[in-house]
Amino acid sequence: MRQSWYRPTSDVLFGDVWERKELAPRDRSLITVAALIAGGNTEQLPFHLKRAKENGLTETELKEVITHLAFYSGWPKSMSAIAVAKHVFSEE
Repeated sequence: MRQSWYRPTSDVLFGDVWERKELAPRDRSLITVAALIAGGNTEQLPFHLKRAKENGLTETELKEVITHLAFYSGWPKSMSAIAVAKHVFSEE
């Protein structure tokens, strides 16, 4: 059950922003995963990795995003993302 403080953010983000037609859900997922990795925000990464797969990205493509970002956003951030991705992908 969603907390009441979370609902406005969730409603706007997933109800409005994610539903805009200017970008496909697959593209939004790619951007979101890349932004989370680049920012070092791994706590939200499991949810968005799963959502990215639901939106058409493959594990291979997501692993490539992490590898590519190692050279642009930093090795430690990518290594943290790899640990999260391994856990998420092993659950499926």
